[in-house]
Amino acid sequence: MSTIEIRGITKAFGPFVAVRDADLSVAAGEVVCLLGPSGCGKTTTLRMIAGLERATAGDIVIAGQRMNELSPQRRNIAMVFQFYALYPALTVGENIAMPLHREGIGKAEIAARVGRVADILHLGDVLDRMPGQVSEGEKQRVAVARAIVRDPNCFLFDEPLSRLDVELRHAMRGQIKAVLSNLSKATVIVTHDQLEALTMADRIAIMRDGLIEQVGSPHEVFARPANVFVASFIGTPQMNLIEAELKGYGNGKATVGFDQQDVDLPANPAVAALGPGRVTVGVRPRAFTVVPRDTAGTIDAVTELIEPMGAETLIHARTRAGGDIRVVVPRDRKVTVGEPLHLVPDPMQTHIFAADGKAVRA
Repeated sequence: MSTIEIRGITKAFGPFVAVRDADLSVAAGEVVCLLGPSGCGKTTTLRMIAGLERATAGDIVIAGQRMNELSPQRRNIAMVFQFYALYPALTVGENIAMPLHREGIGKAEIAARVGRVADILHLGDVLDRMPGQVSEGEKQRVAVARAIVRDPNCFLFDEPLSRLDVELRHAMRGQIKAVLSNLSKATVIVTHDQLEALTMADRIAIMRDGLIEQVGSPHEVFARPANVFVASFIGTPQMNLIEAELKGYGNGKATVGFDQQDVDLPANPAVAALGPGRVTVGVRPRAFTVVPRDTAGTIDAVTELIEPMGAETLIHARTRAGGDIRVVVPRDRKVTVGEPLHLVPDPMQTHIFAADGKAVRA
């Protein structure tokens, strides 16, 4: 049974708490990404699962067995580090085979396993080369091959693609995802790159300041962010977060005041329980429609900067009160600097966050 479960784990370095009361479960065959900014605790969490750091509190359970007191080598895990850590004096094939020699497996079986993983990761032509004679992408594949050549309880990846250029990262994302989908092993990947998390993970655990803020599928964390931090962290361009005054709720709409105007926005009935007060309205740049000037209930702004993005155009605009707002329009929508914009947000993609930053939902 290849599963990972962390229950209330905390890691303190003296007075500094790097990870606080984290809970997470990873099923067999599931890929979970720990995603967050630098210093949020994601690598420390991974190192506690691996046994490279001892948890201050909480339990780490792998394959149904509590692992807190076991050394890394007794946890039967395979880990791929940010730096490939290949043995420069060994060939690619010998690097891949190294974990099997430690397990006392026979030469014929080692050769068969190395051949299988080399075929999966397209390394057959470089098995006899030294690490210094292969490309960065091939080195990364060697590190992955060395991990999967065994039959561990689970896989751990620490920023596996951070040293690759954009084109190689794109290729490796697909290759690693394809390999992991056929292994039925619980896998945890640490990354600060949201595109990697969104494309590789079955679920994403978003961390900030040692806390897990939200766990969900890539679609869930994008479409239903739990709080302002998740809303701002997931999505490119970043979601617009507009400070507003909730003035009332009725007939399925919330009346919010911002930028010297009142706008009625379709909203979750749970908004009615808030009462008047400060809220944050979240709208993704692609969720605006540019409408004619005389349309009622618009958000008005003036274009300040235009960024072509190929098939789309990103507009940076400024509202009446001086707030920044980002709008994405199709490439064929011609916009000029100084042009007034009258914007209507898509009600299905409009989020309201309470004063404590949490999303308002039924």
